[in-house]
Amino acid sequence: MFILNQKNSIANHFLAELRDVTVQNDRMRFRKNLERIGEILAYEVSKSLPYSKRKIEGPFGEISTALMPEQPVIISVLRAAVPFYQGIINFFDHADSGFIGAYREEVQEKGEPVTISLNYMAAPDITDKTIILVDPMLATGKSFMKSIQHLLANGTPRRIEIVSAIAAPEGVAHIAENLAIPHRIWTGALDEKLNSNSYIIPGLGDAGDLAFGPKI
Repeated sequence: MFILNQKNSIANHFLAELRDVTVQNDRMRFRKNLERIGEILAYEVSKSLPYSKRKIEGPFGEISTALMPEQPVIISVLRAAVPFYQGIINFFDHADSGFIGAYREEVQEKGEPVTISLNYMAAPDITDKTIILVDPMLATGKSFMKSIQHLLANGTPRRIEIVSAIAAPEGVAHIAENLAIPHRIWTGALDEKLNSNSYIIPGLGDAGDLAFGPKI
């Protein structure tokens, strides 16, 4: 598991603004900070992918450099992931993409189990591909797992890179217990826990609402 804020970097400023109630209600800045964290995590993920040497014809001769023979497939979990996904696709700019509409049903009572509904999926062939599954909040891990289960109808990937801005230990554990395909989790920060309504503490609130406004 890779946790971005375990080392000091400019990313800490972007994560801080995502959480700061005096800043996060500026929707444009909130979206931009999600995009920035996506770009930084995309760069980190890129270091773990396979490369091979290729010769490039420059203006004054050939040069040999290590390049990815293929780019991963980026899968975005709508709607909160849109700006976060944009940051990742900015770096993997030749990647194919897929989109999943997954959301959690509103919890009526404290302690009631979280139910995930999925009502849309458009994805390319993922057979023997590296998948980057993108959702800014890894809370219970159930939306990630349900998304993966539906993706497997399109083939079996080589491995899955799960990328979030904020994660909770419970979600990380749920994925570790239930995902058999080789995978790794990449996150901006690993927070303390989930509360009784399965929201990340301290977290940052509802990423979709902060990015795009409250839903009805």
